[in-house]
Amino acid sequence: MRIIRDPAFIAPDDRGAAAAIGNFDGVHLGHQAVLDLTKSVAGGAPLGVLTFEPHPREYFAPDAPPFRLMNAAAKANRLEKLGVQRLYEAPFNDALAALTPRQFAKTVIVDMLALTHVVVGEDFCFGKDRAGDAESLKAFGAEFGFGVTIAPMLETGGIAVSSTAIRAALSDGRPRDAATMLGHWHRIDGPVIQGDQRGRDLGYPTANMSIDGLHPPKFGVYAVKVDVLEGPHKGSYDGAASIGVRPMFGVNTPNCETYLFDFAGDLYGTQLSVALVDYLRGEEKFDSLDALITQMDADCARARDILADV
Repeated sequence: MRIIRDPAFIAPDDRGAAAAIGNFDGVHLGHQAVLDLTKSVAGGAPLGVLTFEPHPREYFAPDAPPFRLMNAAAKANRLEKLGVQRLYEAPFNDALAALTPRQFAKTVIVDMLALTHVVVGEDFCFGKDRAGDAESLKAFGAEFGFGVTIAPMLETGGIAVSSTAIRAALSDGRPRDAATMLGHWHRIDGPVIQGDQRGRDLGYPTANMSIDGLHPPKFGVYAVKVDVLEGPHKGSYDGAASIGVRPMFGVNTPNCETYLFDFAGDLYGTQLSVALVDYLRGEEKFDSLDALITQMDADCARARDILADV
C-alpha cells in the first residue's frame, strides 16, 4: 500500500484509483462493507481510501476530549490488511475546510486524484459547513465524470454500526460489543514507553503505552491479547492490562499498562498492539500493596481462564 499525504503532489501512478471516502475511525464493519463495495465497482482501478488527517473533529474542536478509536498509523495498518492499495491522507487544514462541496469534488476528487469512482456512506457530508451530502456528490460525479456509489448503513443486532456506538460500548466497559461492530478486537497500538517501574517491584513488570489522543475505554483491568510487532520478542501473547490513572499511586496521566503472561524480556521502544477482550473490574485504591498484589493475582488468573477460550 502506498500512502499519499499531500494530494497536491502526487505521482501519476497514484492517480486514477477507485476510492472510498471517509474518516474510517476504527475501520469497523460498516467501513469494511464500504471497502467491499468499492472493490466491486473498481473495474481494475487500484483500490483506494481518501481520508483526512487530522480528523476534521480534531481540527474544528482541538480542545475537545480525545475521541479517536485509533491513530493514523493503526488505521493505515488495518486498511492495508484489507487490501487497500492507495491511502490518500489529505491534510485537513484551513484551505480544505474552506472548499465548497463543488470545489471539493472538482479540486480534490478530479484535479488532484483523478478518481474514477468513489463510494461513500449514506450519511456522508462534505465541503464547507458540511453543506454537501451523498446525493449532491452523485450530481457532481455526473457533471465531472466520476462514478458514485452510496453504501447503506450497516446494522448488527438492530444497532447501526458506527464509530459513535463503538465509543459508547468502550466507555461502558463492553469490549466484546465493540468487537462485534468492529469485526475485530479494539486495539491500542503504539510504542512501549518508560514507566515508573512499580510493576517490576510488585512482581508484575508491565509494558506501558500512552493513550494520549485516543478515546479512553472505561478505566479498569482487562483480559487482553498482545501482539509484539517487531524485534526479538515478536509474536502473540496473552495478558492483563490496566487502563487508567493508577489511583493507588496518586494522580497520574492515563495510560495502558500491560502484563504479558509467561514473558521475560525488554520491550522498551517496541511497537505493541493490545487487544481488549474482556473488562474484569474497575480501578481501585487498595489499603496496602499486599492487597493490590492479591487482587492482581486474581485478575491474572481470571484473565488466563477467559483467554483460554478466545
